[in-house]
Amino acid sequence: MNRWYHSWVAAVRIARRDAWRFKGRSSLVLAMIALPILGVSAADVTLRSAELSTEQKMERGLGAADARMSDPGMGGVPILQTPDGVSSAPAKDYGEGVWPEGRGDIRAAFPAGAKTLKDSNGSGKLRTGHGLLNTVIHELDASDPMTRGMMTLEEGRFPDKAGEVAATTHFLEAGGLKVGSTVTARGLDTEYRIVGSYELPDALKTDEVLAPPGTFLAPLDKALKADDLPGTETSSTYLVSVGGDGFTWNMVKKANSQGITVISRAVALNPPADSEVPLYQKDGWSNYQQSAASEAAALAVVATVVGLAMLEICLLAGPAFAVGARRSARQLGLVGANGGDRRHIRAIVLSGGLVIGVAAAVVGTVLGLLLTFALRPLLEDYMGQRFGSFDVRPLELLGIGLLAVLTGLLAAIVPAITSSRQSVLASLTGRRGVRRSSRVLPVIGLIAAGLGITITLYGATATDNVAVVAGGSALAELGIVALTPALVGLFGRLGGWLPLSPRLALRDAVRNRGRTAPAVAAVLAAVAGTVAVATYTASDDVQQRAAYEARLPHGVVTVLNGEGGGRDVPAIRAAVQKHFPVDVRADVDRIVVGNAGCAPYSDAKGCGRYEIFTPKDNRCALWAEGTPGSKELTPAERRKLSKDWRCEENGQYAEYDVLVADEKLLSVLAVDDPAAFSALKSGKAVSFDRRNVEKGQVGIKLITDTDQADLMAQKGKDAPGEIKSFPVHQAPRSATAYGVKVILPAPAAKAAGLITAPVGAYFSTEELPSSTQQQKLEAALDALGTDGGLYVEKGYTGDNSVVLLALAIFAGLVTIGAAGIATGLAQTDAEPDLKTLAAVGAPPRVRRTLSGFQCGVVAAMGVALGSAAGVLPAIGLRLTEERQQLKWYEEALDAGMGGVNDAPYVPIVVPWETLAALLVAVPVGAALLAALVTRSRTAVARRAAG
Repeated sequence: MNRWYHSWVAAVRIARRDAWRFKGRSSLVLAMIALPILGVSAADVTLRSAELSTEQKMERGLGAADARMSDPGMGGVPILQTPDGVSSAPAKDYGEGVWPEGRGDIRAAFPAGAKTLKDSNGSGKLRTGHGLLNTVIHELDASDPMTRGMMTLEEGRFPDKAGEVAATTHFLEAGGLKVGSTVTARGLDTEYRIVGSYELPDALKTDEVLAPPGTFLAPLDKALKADDLPGTETSSTYLVSVGGDGFTWNMVKKANSQGITVISRAVALNPPADSEVPLYQKDGWSNYQQSAASEAAALAVVATVVGLAMLEICLLAGPAFAVGARRSARQLGLVGANGGDRRHIRAIVLSGGLVIGVAAAVVGTVLGLLLTFALRPLLEDYMGQRFGSFDVRPLELLGIGLLAVLTGLLAAIVPAITSSRQSVLASLTGRRGVRRSSRVLPVIGLIAAGLGITITLYGATATDNVAVVAGGSALAELGIVALTPALVGLFGRLGGWLPLSPRLALRDAVRNRGRTAPAVAAVLAAVAGTVAVATYTASDDVQQRAAYEARLPHGVVTVLNGEGGGRDVPAIRAAVQKHFPVDVRADVDRIVVGNAGCAPYSDAKGCGRYEIFTPKDNRCALWAEGTPGSKELTPAERRKLSKDWRCEENGQYAEYDVLVADEKLLSVLAVDDPAAFSALKSGKAVSFDRRNVEKGQVGIKLITDTDQADLMAQKGKDAPGEIKSFPVHQAPRSATAYGVKVILPAPAAKAAGLITAPVGAYFSTEELPSSTQQQKLEAALDALGTDGGLYVEKGYTGDNSVVLLALAIFAGLVTIGAAGIATGLAQTDAEPDLKTLAAVGAPPRVRRTLSGFQCGVVAAMGVALGSAAGVLPAIGLRLTEERQQLKWYEEALDAGMGGVNDAPYVPIVVPWETLAALLVAVPVGAALLAALVTRSRTAVARRAAG
């Protein structure tokens, strides 16, 4: 025992001195291990600091109150809730019946003697220094002690009287305002002075204004006053303070019996057992059990990422230890000559990994803590919330540090075994002898690669389990890693056709496979992951582009605004015409049912609605299923009906399915049907949905009593109303009006006695409006006091191009780094060869050229193998998705859902641009960088005595 201890102490001392002697190589290995530790430790501290404790969550949500009581809108019937108050359901199961809705009496549920404070929220558009900004309106008496901790005052004070408001710092920044500025609400004339700024610790990027109760928002149970903000819905909760033991679980259940939900501090800090929660005992309630599965999945992802990171570090650090052991071969030989055996040699090399690992753990952890502390404001701003505290957990950081030590030891295992097997004579003389590559490892790699490919294809074509595809892909990649030494040997056969420098670089890489293969494998691993994600992302982008349904033709602009009976529409049309490069302008009107001033879809007294009448013979039987008197359809019947023309749905939506306009609208909508132009000019309507046409006529039903109409719809009957019929031209199926189903000419609408009102216009543009033009138009619309309902069809815009660029840059950096490490080790390992070249008269540039090609060769081999390996998992995942979507498609057909006429389109697209950048730019860049940083001259050393 004592002898073992002293031998390891001596080994560690030798390794420490060796690491200090060769500072450059030691720093390189330390940096490779410390960088991931820095990232993981910084991430751990960040996540733990951002993870609020229960008490901190309650303080931010409840302030100093004991509970928050709210009405879930279930009509006051008894309910059941989860302990956290997030989920609730009626205590009674209403099944297929009418579920309760409406307001409950929250005041009746207050505990006796409790102190309460109303907390109201709404939203509205406030005028700022730049225009109109949609803002959260928060009405609360901030001077009440119960609000302490909910908001953090930054400047000034909270409002305490009428005419004063406070605003979040984000609102002030976005609106170009400051404390002391005034703000007004759209629709109100009153000005309010901003007396303070504050922030919401859980939502730093929220645009919010805090005002005393009754400033903007109308109570739910009272009529709208002249000084209330119009067009906003108010939601109110109550902060409650009861004292004593707080708001207990029994008090929560009592409030539930009166239809009120409660978030309680006491219950959150001391939650009841699941057996004491009535909601959890209800049949079919299993949502609360899903957290364990999600946590397990998250842990599996973290374990996978950590494992891959360790593998890549070992692949990169292993050659460094091997070169270090080779440079110290004479010293290790002296240990053997003085009586040391193989285990002492292994202990010295492993101690090198231990020393570097411990140093990397300390350096990485300390730098991670300092980096997190320094970047805390930026991290909080990025996440949009303040940390609860700077939470440092020593045991977790110790575990991360042990990971660094373990990585260092794993990276040194193979060099330790190799060094211990070398004879003392070979170590002292520096002769490497004849080294044969393993014949077993390529066989194992070939078997693993074949088995992994088989598992991946099986998982993609025969199962819906993504884990099978991921596991098979990982096994195939590990198999290719094991095959890397043999594949490097195959690359060496290309040297006969290369010039001198690249031929020397390639032969050096092949001759020193123990150094080259791990670096190539590390590049392979990085590039394979990048190519897999890039292939999947590019394929998904093509799928999303094909599935994108444009609301309008590309470059077409619409403004639709029905406020005030369309009084602002002429000015809005002129503003668009002035600021945008308009080609054709098509003015459109809407149909008004009832009073001429009725807003669209208004349920006010005297207002109604219209609908396009669909003849009974043209109605889809699927839509009638489930209504009184209809028969139950079989899956085969539903599948058949889903293909029926009467059940077709194109998925396009327009705010108004009937527009009153002329033939200019057809031009803007790119409808290429000369007969439709002729029809509108002659006073006939144009229909784009053949289900609405019968005997050359289309009907529009005017429904004046909306309450009666809704009641009839619930019973599955047609709502009563007068039907106005119009002669119509049915456009061909190839023509689309982007959700508009009928276009009525104005003379026909007037002749039928329809009331119309201006609603906006459609514009075709000569070119897509620029951002500057759109900002100017928004300012002009703001000057008119309206947002105009502006929409510009810009076509499909995906973010995947940015993702692909980022992936290519990431893979390039990792590849250049790994290739650079391998090149540095090659230069260290091949220093005698380079000195020999200089001794025989090789030009100085040969050294620089050789270094560049050594780096480029490693990068090229790794990128080529990684590109081939990375396509496999992407193909597997896409095939799995195709199976899942086909399954859903078949289920949709059996259910008789409309709009499922086309089978799912799941393409597999290889991002050739990304692959070209990796295959060409990265190796060339690595080679040029290595050549630039390499010295062209070196001292010629005398040959050492044998």
